[in-house]
Amino acid sequence: MASERPKPVEERSSMPVPHWYTADEEVATLIDGNGVTVSDADGTDYLDFQSQLYCVNAGHSNQQIIDAIAEQLSRIPYVSSGKHNNTRSELAARLLEIAPDPMARTVFSVSGSEANETAVMIAREYTGSPTVLTRWRSYHGATYGVASLTGDTDTRTAIEAHAATTGNAKFLPPIPSAFGGATGEELAERAANHLEFVIRNEGPDSIAALLTEIVAGSSGGFTAPPGYYERVRELCDEYDIILIADEVITGFGRCGEWFGVDTEDINPDMMTFAKGVTSSYVPLAGVMVREEFATHLEDDGFDVGQTFAGHPVGCAAGLAAIDAYEDNLLENARAIEPRLKAGLETIDERFDVVSSVHGRGLLWGVEFADPGTGEPLVDPRVCGADNPVKQVLKHASNQGVLFGLGRPGIQLLVAPPLCVDETEIDKAIAALESSIKAVF
Repeated sequence: MASERPKPVEERSSMPVPHWYTADEEVATLIDGNGVTVSDADGTDYLDFQSQLYCVNAGHSNQQIIDAIAEQLSRIPYVSSGKHNNTRSELAARLLEIAPDPMARTVFSVSGSEANETAVMIAREYTGSPTVLTRWRSYHGATYGVASLTGDTDTRTAIEAHAATTGNAKFLPPIPSAFGGATGEELAERAANHLEFVIRNEGPDSIAALLTEIVAGSSGGFTAPPGYYERVRELCDEYDIILIADEVITGFGRCGEWFGVDTEDINPDMMTFAKGVTSSYVPLAGVMVREEFATHLEDDGFDVGQTFAGHPVGCAAGLAAIDAYEDNLLENARAIEPRLKAGLETIDERFDVVSSVHGRGLLWGVEFADPGTGEPLVDPRVCGADNPVKQVLKHASNQGVLFGLGRPGIQLLVAPPLCVDETEIDKAIAALESSIKAVF
């Protein structure tokens, strides 16, 4: 309570305050990791089927990446983001080799939030227009700049409580529940028509960009119906809107290809990345842009920056991570996806309380609802009641498997590192099955 006196200093914990923290939850202390496994301070092992924050794509303790970090540290540990560095330049070139053809240059950043902010800043400056379109049930970061673009209500409410944010508009995601249960071609058409209505209602000349995850990340791993993104590209072209693909989670093999756009055959105008570029061993992020935006930046200059953008240690980690993905991890992700998908679909068939299983590659959402009404068992956005999805996560953790809580918390996320094997998948599926059975 606000009226209570603070605890004396000697009674307070010296532990740092975790992010996404609620006072009624225990916070694990993880101290070791190898491959798909992490271990806590008590020596208990867990299968990490959330890749911590959907980012340790190469698995824990990949020696190839560790050695590259050490080697860079031995040469020069830091170079100003206002200067060139050979490792930074090499990674920039390597990124363009694996990115879709329209990408021509890279602007480095530090985190996914800052990468999205940078992309939006470039788009607004280039077009002279203020508005950016994003969809409800999306996540693009939690800093002031991109929190208004995030469709997750928990994040937006927390940030906007004390900061006015402008220049954003929302459209509905292409999921059946947003369009009366429509699926397939009908869903694609209705969702695209809705997007065009939003564009026309906002006024096309006021819109700088449309920012979207190609496969939803922490908002549930849902995919779009066939034909939807082709129509999105057409609308952006028709109304002169810059299409920005948020690849912060979906990049670097998470969906079975280098980037999420590769699974939809769509060419964006900009792509943001972070997380998997270094397997999150070192913070690194950035924006890849088409030639016209690169030319604009070169002609007009780039008057802002971030101290740790394109950190050479991160760039060294990125080069090694790309090598690891090329060596076998991308291939393994593609090969192992059918087993994960089949296991999750079996759970969907077995439990009526599981309303939907959806995803691509090694990024999947498992959504829960009341079998009788189809409505969420509890809506964590408006109700403080115990959330059974959190109970499923806790039960699974007690069995040695970590899954993620989606946004909103009516779902959980399944996203193991790309080095996962069949035995680990089978164990995780078994733990999820028994956890759902125990809770429901």
